[in-house]
Amino acid sequence: MEQQHELRIAVYPGSFDPVTRGHMDIIQRASRQFDRLVVAVLNNTSKNPLFTVEERKELLRQATQHIPNIEIDSFRDLLVNYMDYKQAHVIVRGIRSVTDFEYELQLASTNHKLNSEVETIFMMTNPKYSYLSSSVVKEIATFHGDVSDLVPPVVEVALRSKYRSKPAKA
Repeated sequence: MEQQHELRIAVYPGSFDPVTRGHMDIIQRASRQFDRLVVAVLNNTSKNPLFTVEERKELLRQATQHIPNIEIDSFRDLLVNYMDYKQAHVIVRGIRSVTDFEYELQLASTNHKLNSEVETIFMMTNPKYSYLSSSVVKEIATFHGDVSDLVPPVVEVALRSKYRSKPAKA
């Protein structure tokens, strides 16, 4: 009798406002490690996002359409509750620096305390993206700078559209 294979499902949570090439690097690499990778847009009410949750999900869908085992979703609950809902046991987090690691270690420890079944894996960002953040991208785009090497093409178009009607900050 054939043994049933339990799907290895991981969640890569983040605000993705907007998704960068650094995020895409983590998504592509993590997608090879799991049967399904859920890229989950966090609806963080304490932040003032440039893109709505739906816009971020659509940008992610378009940017990841070439990766077959990706699911794009969003959540506004505790991550560990969302993990239960998705029947996932692994959280994927990208690390750019020691500062990121300290923050992420605290989150991972808290999530493990809340649900000991949940593991967090840290993936080092490709060094060529170690400086890159959504905040940096938005700052450059605000001044109509070239972000083509920093974000997927679909995001570049969306950023141009968002900032076309807005004058650069004084």
